[in-house]
Amino acid sequence: MTVPTGRGGRWRAPVLAGVVVLVLDQATKWWALQALDDRTIDLVWTLRLHLVHNSGAAFGRGQGWGPLLAVLVLVVVAVLVRMAATSRDAVARVVVGAVVGGALGNLVDRAFRADDGLLSGAVVDMVDLQWWPVFNLADAVIVVGGVVVVLRGRRTP
Repeated sequence: MTVPTGRGGRWRAPVLAGVVVLVLDQATKWWALQALDDRTIDLVWTLRLHLVHNSGAAFGRGQGWGPLLAVLVLVVVAVLVRMAATSRDAVARVVVGAVVGGALGNLVDRAFRADDGLLSGAVVDMVDLQWWPVFNLADAVIVVGGVVVVLRGRRTP
């Protein structure tokens, strides 16, 4: 894939990917808060939509560590942006943009759904497989994007 040149061309697609993920993530969370407050929607097999508020880290671990997690997210975002800035792989930059959008989506939850102080809010999760911890769109993008970045990094030039 060729690298776009020109004013901002190198960052246009990664920023767009991040913004799209952030907006879709927040839209699905808004919908979940409205539609799933008092019900669960069974979809297929074990897949259902079920509202959960996660104040911890991945898989609900680290309850109450919101401010520390938020700082760690900001550090990881900075590292990812630095990595993307030095990468000549346009696909990896777009994937990193999407991962950053997902990380910021969960950070927005921690910041704006806080009742007990700065960054103490819970992340809204709603995708429930019943055999895996409940997650959201941002979580899925972060995991899949991380795998893609690692696999692209292992490619032989």
